[in-house]
Amino acid sequence: MIPIFGDDPSKRRREINLGGTHSATSYSDILEEAKARRTQRQDQKRRNDSATRIQAWWRGVSSKRAIRQQIRQRFEEDITGLNGLRSLVLLGQDETALGMWSEAMMQDDLDGLLLHEARPTGESWRVLLRKASVVLLHSVSKDPQSQHALAHLSVLKMLVSSSPNRVEYTQYLLRHGLYEHIREAFLRIPVESKTAPSLPDLVELATWPLQNASTGKQALAELLVYIISIPLLPNRITINLLTTLSARLPVIDLIVIGPQIPTLLDDYPLLSQLEPKIHLLANLVLFTSPRYRMMKFEPFVAYLDICTRLMSAMPPHALEPPEDERDKPQHWADGEDEDEDAPQVTVVQSFEAKPVLPKLDSRTLTRLQTLPHVQHISTLLQATQSHPSKYPLIKFCLALTTVWPTRRDRVLSTVIAWNGGGLVREIYRNHVRSSALGRDDSLLTIMDPENEYSWPPLVFLADLYTQALLTMGDDEFFSTGAMPGVPRNPLTLDELASFSRKLLNIAFTLYWREDPTNLQEGGVPGLGGMKWEQVREKFAKCLQAIHARDSRRPFTPPDHWLMTPQVDMVSFIEAAVYVLPLQRINHLTGACHRFEERQLAQPEGSRPLSKRQISYLSPRLGVLNNIPFAIPFETRVSIFRSFIANDAMNNDRPNFNMFRHARTRVTVRRGSIAQDGFDKLSEVNLKEPIYITFIDQFGNEEAGIDGGGVFKEFLTSLCKEVFDTDRGLWLANKNNELYPNPHSYAVEAHSLNWYRFIGRILGKALYEGILVDVAFAGFFLAKWLGKQSYLDDLASLDPELYTGLLYLKHYTGNPEDLSLNFTISLEEFGVAKTYDLIPNGSNIAVTRENRLQYIYLVSHFRLTKQIKRQSEAFFEGLSELIDPKWIRMFNQQELQILLGGVNSPIDLDDLRKHTQYGGVYDDKHPTVEMFWNVANSFDHDTRRKLLRFATSCSRPPLL
Repeated sequence: MIPIFGDDPSKRRREINLGGTHSATSYSDILEEAKARRTQRQDQKRRNDSATRIQAWWRGVSSKRAIRQQIRQRFEEDITGLNGLRSLVLLGQDETALGMWSEAMMQDDLDGLLLHEARPTGESWRVLLRKASVVLLHSVSKDPQSQHALAHLSVLKMLVSSSPNRVEYTQYLLRHGLYEHIREAFLRIPVESKTAPSLPDLVELATWPLQNASTGKQALAELLVYIISIPLLPNRITINLLTTLSARLPVIDLIVIGPQIPTLLDDYPLLSQLEPKIHLLANLVLFTSPRYRMMKFEPFVAYLDICTRLMSAMPPHALEPPEDERDKPQHWADGEDEDEDAPQVTVVQSFEAKPVLPKLDSRTLTRLQTLPHVQHISTLLQATQSHPSKYPLIKFCLALTTVWPTRRDRVLSTVIAWNGGGLVREIYRNHVRSSALGRDDSLLTIMDPENEYSWPPLVFLADLYTQALLTMGDDEFFSTGAMPGVPRNPLTLDELASFSRKLLNIAFTLYWREDPTNLQEGGVPGLGGMKWEQVREKFAKCLQAIHARDSRRPFTPPDHWLMTPQVDMVSFIEAAVYVLPLQRINHLTGACHRFEERQLAQPEGSRPLSKRQISYLSPRLGVLNNIPFAIPFETRVSIFRSFIANDAMNNDRPNFNMFRHARTRVTVRRGSIAQDGFDKLSEVNLKEPIYITFIDQFGNEEAGIDGGGVFKEFLTSLCKEVFDTDRGLWLANKNNELYPNPHSYAVEAHSLNWYRFIGRILGKALYEGILVDVAFAGFFLAKWLGKQSYLDDLASLDPELYTGLLYLKHYTGNPEDLSLNFTISLEEFGVAKTYDLIPNGSNIAVTRENRLQYIYLVSHFRLTKQIKRQSEAFFEGLSELIDPKWIRMFNQQELQILLGGVNSPIDLDDLRKHTQYGGVYDDKHPTVEMFWNVANSFDHDTRRKLLRFATSCSRPPLL
């Protein structure tokens, strides 16, 4: 071997120094010289080693070429024989040789194949033929549009469909990725090339294994995983091929595949990705939905189960990913104003990374629209109507509303309207009523996996009934079906009482748990990826809606809503008062975050809460903020007053007496109480005591010291003026309950400043515990609590519109005959003006399918949108003194009591018991005795006037 780098070593001579030691050369120079020579020798050795390897590689390449040439020669000498086949397998991906062999085999057709299998060497022929089929399959998957692809596919079809040993060949191909390669071939053909010559053969090759009993099960599973999940599959093939593929899909075998879906999702890496799952769902629905009416119940159930499991494995919004977070469409039943329509239940921020949603083709999005479409849901309902169990349909609809929340309202409304609400009733009676979930003796085991079957019906019914209440008037809610023209409530009042108690028991247990992290991370058995906190919020929302009806017109037994046996009220008050005022940011009030990561905000210098303290305190906050009605009203009032007392102490009012150490003195003219109050108190800190001095009509200060009565008189007179409907800021309904004027002049800057001032004044009254003789409309009070107003609230505002909407809801004819569209016309100062309820609403007709949305939007416009800016200004002033969290412990009726006392008869005995006397007087004094004798003779109205004289309010004080 002659080196190719450097000189010949034999010609190199060692340099010898005969002159002795050079005094000029240092020790370091010698070391550097030795190091340089060592490096030179290493480099030379590395070059020689590299040269050896290159030469060995080249000899191998040369030998391989020579051997392949020999094999190629032997192949060409016997293309269709055993030696030729053996040579073909050894050659591997030699496209020229593969093309020659496929063409030759096509000419011999099946006869040549049978001839070889019948010879003594038939076993060797079959072994080699199996290996050759995999090579052909690889070639097709890499280039399905090559000049030899059709020949390869023809041979493969012959092997799996016509050969006597077709089962053997099919099984071998399945083991070596038949459907993976077919998928790859499909994806390499452009979507627009529907007429590609190889497509019909690919479809044939994909469907033939389904015909054999021994391979059909595996073939169907892999067909679903690899072929039906191909993006835009229906757009890649012609109508004829689409029909062929659909007709050969063995729907009956879905019974076998259905239970395997969890395994398929785990075992096939392809389905671990989100996008293939979406395409599988879209294509499966396309192929199967036209056959709903012909399918037997068992395969239909299996089909629903497959779709349900696929959707349960997807994140929300996966079926309609928005292009931008801000473009996410909202539910029509959730309103459009996030700040005013925010539900009372706490929205929990997840600490998990948000999944990246794929950007789907518009054709796929259009195909997916079939899933939540009213006609599709109705067809599913019709298909399951005759079967006693609706469990598969329940799980399907629940999964659909979870993965596609923007279509939740459409799906739920269709299910509610089906058969006059009969399905709601059927779900309760067949699946929920007999369930152990929610019973008093099962609360400790609600998280057990053995309850997997019971959760989907209960959660879906909670969603359904919450949705139903959006457009259910009180006449329908309390109807038994006896009144003509008024449909009955899907659930009787007794059933509602039982159902709400189940929900309350479960919601309370979930809020009361001492492990909020487990609730956030743990999944609910039977509900796919749904978390416990999501179920808890659904139940809380449904409970709030039912409790609102019960508060307005009671139908549940006494103490139905209370969980007093499970709660020590003394410790509950202490915990709530200790924690809630310490919170500084709203998203901590849910008491269901990862508290180990986000400590409750506390005053500077205080010791941080331990995990044990947090786990003890947080459940009380969860109950208080989400299902407060589980705690007695008196307890919540005590907590409310304690919040204010703590806040007053933090504002340097240690004695919490508004009439000691007054810091702000205000003079008010008797004839201009409202205007002077507005001018002088708009910028004053009303949390501090206010000292009022009245100026009489002659301009003189009235005598006396403000010891409390003067300020209460001022507040009473102020409220009488600012809430006078003749001033134009407020209107009254038929029950003389006030709400902001919706007219355009009420949203002018000056008017909004007045609303802000009035909010501050009412906040002052609440802060000081002064009752005001003002009654507000229920739908306006609901906005104080961050709640939405629905159709049932419209009756108190516009009875005629309410009646008309109920007529539309129960109209048995075609709603399009009424010529309604998504607009509303209102008259202001004699001029009619039309507003679109949705974009382009004037061109969208009200139909049977969207009339519930129309009813909701009309109610939402009248109850919310018209008074949006007025309400915002009012709440801005109110929140300067009263933290919104403090009053969200109450419902509308309770809040009215908090403002103005109990609207009940005057109990003179109780009034006398709590009256304090000054000077020489006491309860036994003759004059006092005469006073009470006279008072006992008063009628109800006169007693109210007496109470108003003494306390500034005609209703009994709170507690």
